[in-house]
Amino acid sequence: MNKLDPAVFSMAGLRFLSSMIELIAAILILLTNNVKKAVAINSILAMIGPFIFIITMTIGVFQLADQLSYSKLVLIFIGVCFILFGIFK
Repeated sequence: MNKLDPAVFSMAGLRFLSSMIELIAAILILLTNNVKKAVAINSILAMIGPFIFIITMTIGVFQLADQLSYSKLVLIFIGVCFILFGIFK
């Protein structure tokens, strides 16, 4: 079996962490059985998701940086900015 790339392993690990946080939040929402508390828990998730996204994208782009031209890196950066703008606005 081929050895896992450390960047891929880190990105997958962060996604596993994110999914576990989401699962725990879903369980907490069910256990609280309260709409106000569910909205509060969901708002915390809204902050965690983009943070995980930024970290995983940063890891991936840094690994690809030597293979991409500066114009492509700028386009990736602009795309990520648009995604974050869409999430927060």
